[in-house]
Amino acid sequence: MKQILSSLEGMTSMYMASQPGPHTAQSIREIIAQLRVMPMFAGQVEDDDAEELARLIEEKYGISMGFGAIVDAEDFRPWLHDARINGEIGDFYWGRYRKLLNLKGLPKSVIDATDEVTDRVLDRLGDPRNLSPWSRRGMVVGHVQSGKTANYTGLICKAADAGYRLIVVIAGIHNNLRNQTQARIDEGFIGRDTGRLAHANKAQRQKIIGVGRFGDSQFPVSLTNTIKDFNKDTATSNTSQIGQYNVPVVLVIKKNSSTLKNLLEWLEEHSATGATKMVSQPMLLIDDEADNASINTAYARDEVTRINGQLRQLLSMFHRSCYVGYTATPFANIFIDPDTDDDALKQDLFPRHFIIGLDAPSNYFGAQKVFLDARERHVRLIDDNEDILPMKHKIDHPVDVLPESLIRAVRAFVVARAIRNARGQQGAHASMLINASRFTDVQGRLRSRVADVVDRIRAAVAVDGAKGHAALRSPEIAALHAVWKSEFTEAEGADWPAVQARLHEVLVAARVVEVNASKRSQPLDYDQGGEHGVTVIAVGGFSLSRGLTLEGLTISYFLRNSMMYDTLMQMGRWFGYRPGYEDLCRVWIPADGVGWYAHIHEAMDDLQTQLKRMELAKATPEQFGLAVRSHPESLIVTARNKMGTGKEFPMKVSLEEKLVETTRIVAEEGLMRRNFAAGEALLQDLVSDGLAFEKRSRGHLVNGVAVGRIDAFLRTFRTDPANVPADLLTDPKLIRDYIAARADSELRLWDVFIASSTGKEFDPVAFGHLDLVPYGRSVDPRDFAKGVLTISGTSRRVGSAEDEREGLTDDQIAAAENAFRRDRPEAKPKSTINPSYYRSVEGRRPLLILRLVRPKVEDADGKTVYGKDILAWGLSFPSSKIAGGTVEYIVNTIRMREMFGDEEIEEEARGDTD
Repeated sequence: MKQILSSLEGMTSMYMASQPGPHTAQSIREIIAQLRVMPMFAGQVEDDDAEELARLIEEKYGISMGFGAIVDAEDFRPWLHDARINGEIGDFYWGRYRKLLNLKGLPKSVIDATDEVTDRVLDRLGDPRNLSPWSRRGMVVGHVQSGKTANYTGLICKAADAGYRLIVVIAGIHNNLRNQTQARIDEGFIGRDTGRLAHANKAQRQKIIGVGRFGDSQFPVSLTNTIKDFNKDTATSNTSQIGQYNVPVVLVIKKNSSTLKNLLEWLEEHSATGATKMVSQPMLLIDDEADNASINTAYARDEVTRINGQLRQLLSMFHRSCYVGYTATPFANIFIDPDTDDDALKQDLFPRHFIIGLDAPSNYFGAQKVFLDARERHVRLIDDNEDILPMKHKIDHPVDVLPESLIRAVRAFVVARAIRNARGQQGAHASMLINASRFTDVQGRLRSRVADVVDRIRAAVAVDGAKGHAALRSPEIAALHAVWKSEFTEAEGADWPAVQARLHEVLVAARVVEVNASKRSQPLDYDQGGEHGVTVIAVGGFSLSRGLTLEGLTISYFLRNSMMYDTLMQMGRWFGYRPGYEDLCRVWIPADGVGWYAHIHEAMDDLQTQLKRMELAKATPEQFGLAVRSHPESLIVTARNKMGTGKEFPMKVSLEEKLVETTRIVAEEGLMRRNFAAGEALLQDLVSDGLAFEKRSRGHLVNGVAVGRIDAFLRTFRTDPANVPADLLTDPKLIRDYIAARADSELRLWDVFIASSTGKEFDPVAFGHLDLVPYGRSVDPRDFAKGVLTISGTSRRVGSAEDEREGLTDDQIAAAENAFRRDRPEAKPKSTINPSYYRSVEGRRPLLILRLVRPKVEDADGKTVYGKDILAWGLSFPSSKIAGGTVEYIVNTIRMREMFGDEEIEEEARGDTD
């Protein structure tokens, strides 16, 4: 959007925010019409531009954001309301920040929700007016790239207004993330460019930015800046500014033991000399990416344990302190033992006082939208990398050529940027992410090869780009045209002549940079100014995987194989907000990765739902922690924190409202025959019991099956022979123990659904007295060669969400879907419903799902090869009212390594990785 339109948008948004009541399409246009005649806009805004702006604001104004859920400790006592009523708290810092959010064009509903949520967090921190010693521990759970930084910036502003005078923000383990966070705190809280403040030239030290334009009488003191982290000498030279703490002091530091050591020493020195009253001030510690490096894992690297101990020591130095961890992947934090406090290390970081879940605004571009609702639009599969850049490779792996899929992704980025420019978005930033190796040396080679591709395109466009239709004779421009034709022909404002006309300006600005821990790394500087935004292709690894925001991220190429939830979700930098260009966003990813992200989304969605339910039940954080720890999927997350030892450890696992499927079966002939026989015997038993087989559109349904029949089937069925790792959660002992505890009550009667594919790929196969059409399912070719069938493909699920509707009445299905809409107001009408809602509906009976699966892989020539049919099952468990609801399972870490691998567990510790 042109700069003049950006200014007009900002003023329109501010004017709307200042007016009470809802705005209509007509009122928005009337406000724009009034502002257009002002001298600064007069004659510069065409009617078409004004109408386009009105539509954009209409879209933004319709964005909504819920308030999230809260789980509180029993001793929670609110204080904020009374303090405000008594006039003991101002709103100088928050008032400035709210104006900035208005200027940035955030919808009033989103700003109001942020106001409400940050009030809820502040109310759960210690009351700074209370001079008695206190400490508070809490956690805020958001979504990846959903605005957590904006949220805690608002919290910092309100804490400063309330009387907190020392605020420490710990912003990740890499310099680029710390610098980025400092810049955002500069803009949203400090109001001055701290990088300029670091200069000796006083004329350069007064650059007012962000909130500073709305009030400059109470600038906070910053002991860090955008150029460098905390330094004792620099901090000491600023003690005169601190004075009597009339203004707050803020530090943005890296999560690094050396930095924390310097800060602790400096605080000890100054508290000992009495030169400052620092340790007597109320202190707020914000821990960004709180699940990363903050957790105490005593068996693991000393570095991690040291950071945890330093954080605890830092908090204990202050008589009044608060710790708030912000994360999108809270599993590791919930696994902190609440009872690990001791005299030496002080109170650990378990969020014992509160856990708050943030709802993402309705325009959030997250896993639901990318991998479920609009997968065909946004996801492209990588299937050509193994011979060139395999998932597992060594540090010296050569990169002489690039996979064709990566070259295509680069071309898609060039075309998408050209379309955005044609839409008037040339002033906005545009980024591409390439995350294909954990080794910095390999990342460097990738960057060089990608730069070669961009150079070839740039040279071709410089020579032939202005030749109209004749430009298509150039192979490079013809290749861009082919990508445009297959990807973007339906995009608004994306006709090829308009795209071709913009290619030159895109490629002149485009840079290919390396973002990692090497000396070759370049900063992602999005503050270069000018009429055109930054156009950058960022090649990296771990540095691109934690907290770092790639502005205007449009195209992502992701070739990593971690199976840990937190690692995968944090690597998903493509999540976030894509106003005006969401339709252009693409993610290139292996088929397995698509399935894992869809699967993880359901687990995270389940976590947020559980948080809301526990809020209604007035549960405490300790009770919520127990619930998360008993989630079956948490075993995968736990592996990251537990794999450092070879010991066994017990896990309390709950199967309540969970689906368990046989996604991994050993293809041993005798085992497969035994399982077929078990299934056919079950069907015969159901016939003998006189039960009806109701014909359904996708198979047959049997209602009211006795639990003994289910137990007999599970007792006979085997997924793996002894000592061969299979699917941990399909262990018959684990499941049968859970069922046995409920066999006389809520799991006494079952439904059985025998699924049959509606596809035309295969002919029916006799199974008992039924004819079933098998389901073709892709399996991991590496496991297939070893005689193990591991479901892969774009969905790691054996079945589908629709399976779990079987056995429900129309009223029950409607109730489940209504509950989903209630809990997820931001979901689109056609959003895929999380099947956990079918499991939790009142009156749901447990469901056993049987199906025949025909495994398939591609051979070296790309031809599909099929294996023998196997019998697979799924168990859908309903809600449980039996206390505890868990069974204990002993997990051996050696077996966990065999199942999930350990390639990336210690990734950030190795010197040759990013």
